[in-house]
Parts: sequence; structure tokens; C-alpha cells
Amino acid sequence: MNEDATDLRIRRPDEATRRAFITRAVAMGASVAAAISLWETSARAAAVKGGHLRLGVAGASTTDTLDPSPWSDTFMVMIGYSTRGSLVELAPDGTLRPELAESWSASPDASVWTFNLRKGAEFSNGKTVTAEDVVASLNLHRGENSKSGAKAIFNHVTDIKANGDSVVITLSSGTVDFPFSLTDHHVNVMPSKDGEPDWRSGIGAGPYILDSFEPGVRAVLKRAPNSFKSGHVESAELVAVNDVIARQAALTSGRVDLINRADLKTVKVLERRPGLRVEQNTGRLHYSLPMDTRAEPFKNLDVRLALKYAIDREALLKTVFSGYGAIGNDQPITPAYRYHNPNLPPRPYDPDRAHHHFKKSGVEAVPIDFRTSDAAFNGSVDLAVLYQQQAAKAGITLNIVREPSDGYWTQVARKKPWYTSYWSGRASEDTMFTVAYSGGNPLNDTHWNHAEFNKLLVAARLEADEAKRRPMFYELQRIVSDEGGAIVPIFANSVYAMADKVKHEAVVAGNWELDGGRCIERWWIA
Repeated sequence: MNEDATDLRIRRPDEATRRAFITRAVAMGASVAAAISLWETSARAAAVKGGHLRLGVAGASTTDTLDPSPWSDTFMVMIGYSTRGSLVELAPDGTLRPELAESWSASPDASVWTFNLRKGAEFSNGKTVTAEDVVASLNLHRGENSKSGAKAIFNHVTDIKANGDSVVITLSSGTVDFPFSLTDHHVNVMPSKDGEPDWRSGIGAGPYILDSFEPGVRAVLKRAPNSFKSGHVESAELVAVNDVIARQAALTSGRVDLINRADLKTVKVLERRPGLRVEQNTGRLHYSLPMDTRAEPFKNLDVRLALKYAIDREALLKTVFSGYGAIGNDQPITPAYRYHNPNLPPRPYDPDRAHHHFKKSGVEAVPIDFRTSDAAFNGSVDLAVLYQQQAAKAGITLNIVREPSDGYWTQVARKKPWYTSYWSGRASEDTMFTVAYSGGNPLNDTHWNHAEFNKLLVAARLEADEAKRRPMFYELQRIVSDEGGAIVPIFANSVYAMADKVKHEAVVAGNWELDGGRCIERWWIA
């Protein structure tokens, strides 16, 4: 893993872990003194119980629902993790740890997985969590009629059955990373009702109870007294604030304690405010400009290549994102993943080459609609405007269509041919590629279906030998970069701000913003 030493994924507190942390930090280039200092800073952070955490959160919509199937943004993701939980949890160090499953094992060929449920775990209504509940919850994401964003994860699942206090999942072919996929934010565990998951009630087994919920407005969470898992704060309130100026005003006025997606243009000013601090996290977040490869003109590979060469990534990173991130190379595997390909360079800005490919495509040079909204990510509108100017130098005319924030993810995303988007990443390379790039999956926003890619992905999924597996994932990244339908110009940092009283461990997860979407249970008020 190619990480900065300040972004190490660790857990405390024993001495063996301390030694391992320092050894790893030094191996990654930190001095011994710096590694010890970072460790001691972490060791001094003692969690405090109690208090009410107020969050101003971007990523909500009036179309939000308690059905986890369509969830695609932070507001609902945080509610799901906090109130329902999952079978397994992705820890801040990038490893798996038990949640509702206390242990798991696989057959020798990794095609049959058995998850042993935690004894005595209860839902917030007092009902014991059973294997039947888990089976119903997982089946929500299976079958032809499923509309779930996690459907791709379960495409090769042939059977899910209860076996006493265990759940047995059978795959059509072995998948060595399969448990990682069950950390996906759609895959909540809910009580079953007549064999179906009861998502309407909002009942779950997580550390908090959903006390009230107004879609696109607010949600209030309170500690679940009978949960097997305990968060630090007593209660939390999520307030939907999609406008970045309003979000920062809510923080500076003291109406909220924490915000996500700080305004990168004014973040330096925010850093100087007494009583506040700004933090950033390098993880798996990346900004994407997906093109529907079934639609004109994007079905033409030369058009896609022209648009990839017509964007000045360095200028965007410096001008729009104030240097918070790294230049992307049109594929989703950031340096925070195990199998990131360090030998795949970003595509340079080359107007002449872009013009060559566009002319070669034979497509008529008419304005191409490019849709964007502040809902996509901070700076998405500015990116679109600057990209329009950059593409014009290659003789390509972009027509910027600015969409309203509310309903953007239901009315524009995966419904229009080209738009601004983002991915927070997934728990493994296999899951990221499966969900977003393999053929026929509902979250494949480019609708790209590449036979060679699909075949190699299955082979990589089966391969347990690390020496053989790594080059497979390197090649998958190359194929997507060269032939896929997404422009990925930026590997972005999550930048968030909070009151000084909000505390957390020295290292937070990078698989989703705000500590993997779990800051409500992991962070505290001191």
C-alpha cells in the first residue's frame, strides 16, 4: 500500500501494535521520532462517553428512503451504519473485524462462506437477531427484480441459507475477498417480516436508534440501550445542508459541530477560526465524469479518448481543488488500495492529440451536453467550466448544463449520458470493479461492458496467490483507463471541519468520508 505515514491504518493499544506501527511508519519513510510522536498522539486520545453530536451533512435529498437499495450518498450511509450495522465491519486499518458475525470461514476453493452470528445480539425493538433475518436482508440485493446498488456483489451468489446460528453463502465461483463486499453500505442487517426485510420501520441492531427522520431535512439518532455495540456520543442529529456556504456558516455560527466537504476555496480561512479545525483524509474517494458508452457520441472510443486528453488535470487540481488530492488516471483504484498500479501514469493534457482522436471518430463537431451540480462534489461546477475552456482548445465544444442539487442522484445520475459524479470507493479492488465497471450491473454508470475485462476480473477474484493476483489487478486498471467510459481526473482528499471539542482516534478510515461513514459511533465530544 502506497500511503503517507500520516495516513497509516492502525489500531491501539498494546505494545506489540505500537512496535508494528512504528516499524511500518519507518519503512514508509517517517523518522523514528516522527513515528513515535504520531503513536503517542494517538495514545493520548482517550474517548469520552456522552454528549450530543450535531452534523451538517452534504449528500441528502427529499427522495431519500429507509430502503438501503438506492443509497448513494453520505447522509443515508451514515444512518445505515449507525442504526443497523452489517455482518462484518471494515476497520480503520483496512482489515475486517466482526460486527453481527463474530467469525467466518470459507471452503478450500472460497466458494462457500459460513458466517457465525454473534450470540445474543438484539434489534432495537428487543428481538434477537437470527440467521433468518440476515438471509432476508441479504436477499434484498439478489434476483432480477432487485434495484439495489449492491446487486452486482450478489450476482455470483447462488444460495443463501440459515443453518442454526450461522448463515451459509454459496458462490458460483470462489472469491477470496468476498467478506469485504459485505461491508458495502447497502448491505444492512434488518429484522425480517414474512420473509422480507423490514426496512420501513428503521429498526436495526446498530449502536443507535433512528428516533426521527425527515428525508432531505434531518434525522435524530439516540443510543440503543440493548445494542451489542456502543458508540461514544449519547445522541446525534444529522442536518441536511447541501450548499457548501450554508454548511460552513452552520459550523462557524455553532449550529453544528461537524461538517463534511469543506469549501476548498475558503478552507484556509476556516482553518484560522478559533475553536475550529480542518482535517483531510487520503483514501479511496475519486471524482468521476461517467459517459454512457451506449449513447452517442460516447459509444465511440475515439470520442472518449479525445475527452480524456482534453482535460488538464494538473490545472484542475491546483485551481479548483487547491491541491487537496492527486491527479487521477481514468480508473478508480487510488493509492490507498492494496493493488494500486503505480506504473500507470495519468493521461497528460494534450489538445492536439484530443483533436486527432475527435477528428478520427468521425463524429460531428456539435456541442456536447455535460451536466453538473453542486450536489456532485465541491468544485464540480467550477471543474465543468474550466474543462469547457480546456476542451475548446482541442476544437471540442462542451455545453454545460447546471442541474439542481435536490434530486440530482435520482434524476440525472445514470439517467443522462454525461455528468459529474464521485465514488467514495469500496472495501476491495474486486468490489470496486464489480460494482462500477463490470457488465450489466446497475451502478455501472458508464454501462460499459468489456468482455476481456469481465473475464480477467473473474480470474483475479479466484486467484489466492498474491504474486499472480497483483498483476491481474494492474491490468484491469490499464484496461479501464484506456478503454473505459469514465474520466477520473482527480483522486480526491476528503476535507472536513469540526469544533475542537469533537475528537477521534489518530487515524480514521478512508473507504468513505467521515471515518468510513461511521463517525457517529467512532468519534466523541470532549
